[in-house]
Amino acid sequence: MTNHDFNFNQAKNRFELDVDGQTAFIVLSQSDDTLTLMHTEVPQSLEGQGIGKEIVQKSLDYIKEHDLKFIPSCSFVAAYVKRHPEYNSLLAKE
Repeated sequence: MTNHDFNFNQAKNRFELDVDGQTAFIVLSQSDDTLTLMHTEVPQSLEGQGIGKEIVQKSLDYIKEHDLKFIPSCSFVAAYVKRHPEYNSLLAKE
């Protein structure tokens, strides 16, 4: 996976992945130690390059590293987790 610049932009409530001067992002809300991942957006010019998968993986790795839980409200994130059950332990109990 390419090493793009990833960060958690708390001011905008989103994870961001900078790719060639463009930004893919996942909009989220946070309540205590649980993040609800609500919407994933990849610029049209970057579609089909695995950028969506990359930002989801890096976001889930961030959640794991910071001992957080998440709710996959975004269908793209939910589909990713279904294909990658190693992240199931990070799912928040609803």
